[in-house]
Amino acid sequence: MTKKILCVDDNPADLKNLQRIIASQNFLSVTASSGAEAIAKARAERPNLILMDIIMDGMDGFNTCRELRKDAELSAIPIVFVSSKNQKADHMWAAKQGAKALISKPYTDADILNQITALVG
Repeated sequence: MTKKILCVDDNPADLKNLQRIIASQNFLSVTASSGAEAIAKARAERPNLILMDIIMDGMDGFNTCRELRKDAELSAIPIVFVSSKNQKADHMWAAKQGAKALISKPYTDADILNQITALVG
C-alpha cells in the first residue's frame, strides 16, 4: 500500500520541493498551506506522516501539532517539523509538542528521505 505524506507549509515553493522529494520515492503527497487546513486534511486523508513548517500565519506548526496530538484518531501520526527554526530550544520545544524530529531549512533530499524511511518505512 502506498504511503501517504501530508506536507504543510505556507510557502508554495517549499511545498513543491517537498512534493518532488516525496514523489521521487513513489509516496503519495497531500498538501495544506495552514495549520487549520492541515488538521482538516489529516482527518480526511489519514496520512502515514506529516511534514510541517513551524512558522505559518494563523495557527503555527507548534499549535497545529498540539491540536493533532489531542485528537485520539490522529495522535499516532508521526509529525516532523521542517523549519528555518534551528536553535536547541526549538528542537526541545518540537519534541515537547509531540514531534518526532525537526529538520532545519535549508535541507537536503536525503534529510527528508531519511526521516520518512525511519518513521514509515
